[in-house]
Amino acid sequence: MTVVTAPSSETLQRAFAHGLTSDDPRPALAVLRPLGGRAPQLGIYRHAYRARLSAALRDNHPVLHRVLGDEAFDALATDYLATHPSQRASIRWFGDRLADFIASSDRPHAAALADLARFEWTMGQVLDDPDAPVLDAAALRSQPPEAWAAWPLRLHPAVRLLRLDWDITPLWQALHADDQAQTELPTAHCHPVLVWRQGLARHWRVVGDDEATLLQAVAGGTDIGTLCQVAAARCGDAAPAEVVAHLHQWLADGVLT
Repeated sequence: MTVVTAPSSETLQRAFAHGLTSDDPRPALAVLRPLGGRAPQLGIYRHAYRARLSAALRDNHPVLHRVLGDEAFDALATDYLATHPSQRASIRWFGDRLADFIASSDRPHAAALADLARFEWTMGQVLDDPDAPVLDAAALRSQPPEAWAAWPLRLHPAVRLLRLDWDITPLWQALHADDQAQTELPTAHCHPVLVWRQGLARHWRVVGDDEATLLQAVAGGTDIGTLCQVAAARCGDAAPAEVVAHLHQWLADGVLT
């Protein structure tokens, strides 16, 4: 009678994980087969695992999926999984490096597709970012004018500022509203985009370079007086009016805390 010594649970988990992620099941079966593991069943699990991760990528990048179509997107998902296996318990975070992966590939329009993936991932991130009280305009107005300069400003945790090299937002907007919309290819255009969550809704808008510079200062932690100094370096005497205008917009958007 042959006695089979059971491998450790860690060895089993590693073998099974390798069988799910690799096209070559032999190393996994060398461990699993003595315990009754068989290639057809492992193949079923492998297919289901990859299909679920591909679906997670589609959920996080719906417009990218519409642009590429089912076949090309599934091929992208397969290539991405082979290079960047899922590292977290939650599949919500599978795809965090997809934009960089696309950018480094030789796919047609890779740079524009990478920006589209980066934008969609950021739109998902702000839904998961922590909450915090929003700065109330009434609280700011209640302060005496001499106290305004020292008033601290911070961005809300659910605010992201990213810089895109391609004008992908019109394409995203059209296909997000209608998956059959006819769109033009994006053009090269370096520009900042502000993405944020207000309540339970996500928002975005393209911002100018001056506003982006001020937002970066706020992201690092600043006060209104220092922000006016940053604006003065770019806008000269118009700095106070520029800061006030942006503050009104930021308070209305709910991007300050």
